[in-house]
Amino acid sequence: MTALATSDASSPCDDAGVDQDVAAAPRADCIADSAGGLTFDVTDPGGKGAAYLLLRRRDAASADEDVRLPLSPAADGRLRAALPSSVELAEGRWNAYAEVGGATPRRLAPGVNDLRSLVDRAPSGARGHIAVRIPYATKQGNLSVRSWLRAPHAEIGELRISGAAVTAQGRVYGTVLTTAAYAEASLRAEPDRIERSELTADGVEFSFGLHCDVLAHSGPGPWDLWLRPAGESGPRIRLARLLDDVPDKKQIFTYPAVRLDTAVHGPLDAGPYYTNDNDLSVRIREANAVED
Repeated sequence: MTALATSDASSPCDDAGVDQDVAAAPRADCIADSAGGLTFDVTDPGGKGAAYLLLRRRDAASADEDVRLPLSPAADGRLRAALPSSVELAEGRWNAYAEVGGATPRRLAPGVNDLRSLVDRAPSGARGHIAVRIPYATKQGNLSVRSWLRAPHAEIGELRISGAAVTAQGRVYGTVLTTAAYAEASLRAEPDRIERSELTADGVEFSFGLHCDVLAHSGPGPWDLWLRPAGESGPRIRLARLLDDVPDKKQIFTYPAVRLDTAVHGPLDAGPYYTNDNDLSVRIREANAVED
């Protein structure tokens, strides 16, 4: 994936409207570090008084969740703010603003994102959780940050597809794999309907296989994939792919669907996909159905 470029990736869940002239908006270049921190270099937002970079979570219940980062003078007349990995940022999409002297915050426009440190990132897992923050440009040309905070976390790596069989490899963070570990698929419409898959573990690495034809017996509908690292009595971890520079994987990481002829439900198409939250699922749908 391209890691050093002017932001041009938009999200299917972008903010609903433009609150200012994007061309006149202050711009922010972003640099990501391997620990999960971000540095913002902002062009002069104008105004007088204390300046802050404001992060506001979309759909937040109140402004109490806002994160304000001091903007201090940096090179080339810019202002710099740092979001260290130690500052917690709840999961979701955070809109970025410049706030000066208590005036109405102004949305920031995206500049250049240096996300090279996020490619093939492998955190130590020593903190018991992983924090992921990826800056991106919305459809409206504003700067936002996609955040994940998972404790523990199961990161999906390579997927191999052979007919109706899918083999997945991954790694756990913040937990250990026991001899009782397994993977499971649960039908989203009926969460108690579960299909288990045997797991092969090697330290913190794991692999498992699943068969889409087995899932298709229940007819159309998505199945969500989980890891049970300590068996039925332990935590249940959503399988996801987060540790790279791609904020929205659904349209980027696509996989072929296999045609299945079922006696009860007729022809179905089945295959893995990533959700809007970058979680791994399996889609079972009627053959030739329009993609959602």
